[in-house]
Amino acid sequence: MTLSLPSTGNPFLIQISLCFGLMFLRRLAAIVPRSTSTRFFCSKDSLDLARTIAELSKEMESIFGEPPPDGLANSGNRSFMAQEPQHNSHVNLSSTSDKFTAQELHSISHNLDENAPGLTHVGSTGKAQMVDVSPKENSSRTAIATCKVLLGKKVFDLVLANQIAKGDVLSVAKIAGINGAKHTSTLIPLCHNITLAHVRVDLSLNPADFSVDIEGEAASTGKTGVEMEAMTAVSIAGLTVYDMCKAASKDIQITDIQLECKTGGKSGYWCREE
Repeated sequence: MTLSLPSTGNPFLIQISLCFGLMFLRRLAAIVPRSTSTRFFCSKDSLDLARTIAELSKEMESIFGEPPPDGLANSGNRSFMAQEPQHNSHVNLSSTSDKFTAQELHSISHNLDENAPGLTHVGSTGKAQMVDVSPKENSSRTAIATCKVLLGKKVFDLVLANQIAKGDVLSVAKIAGINGAKHTSTLIPLCHNITLAHVRVDLSLNPADFSVDIEGEAASTGKTGVEMEAMTAVSIAGLTVYDMCKAASKDIQITDIQLECKTGGKSGYWCREE
């Protein structure tokens, strides 16, 4: 890039020319990178523009004894140079991420044992699917799950005295938990709609940590387990406790939703280790 100065030795004309030149370059550096720099400028072009701005800045300083006003050259240089590396770094990070993901997937696939249990709700193409249980044999199945709701002393005392404005917290939560178990296949999209033989939900106040301990049990005879029904029962019961008590405190916590044990099916008996 070249800049033609007036042939006359008039310092005023030279100053005007240089100022207009710097203003043009600054505007070019500020606008072009945001819109079309990736299409019209390569890295060499950006370096040439930055070098030209720096040379003009030095020339103005040598003529007038001071750098360009308002840091025109520096701001234009920074504006242009700061944006193009960001674009390049984005591209590099994206490609690195893709490579890392591919390597991770390959490593996981390589390390999996052929006999290791897979994700039955994921098909061969990686898409979600509902498991076909028709080849399975019917068996008696049970599952027990637990949950804890941390109330805090203030709310705990209100529940203990049955002074919550909405009514009997534990009784309402018990019914809600049983109802939740019966609607598991509606709430969890890939769960089978099974016939439950029995649902039990028990709630008890625990003064040791001012909480409500919830235990849920589901039973059925069929081709798929009832673990989700038991866990849904305690989850809905816990949410109901929160709903009943939220006017007294927003600091209530629902924690430790987990399966404790299950029976039946191909995997047979399983129990959580203490």
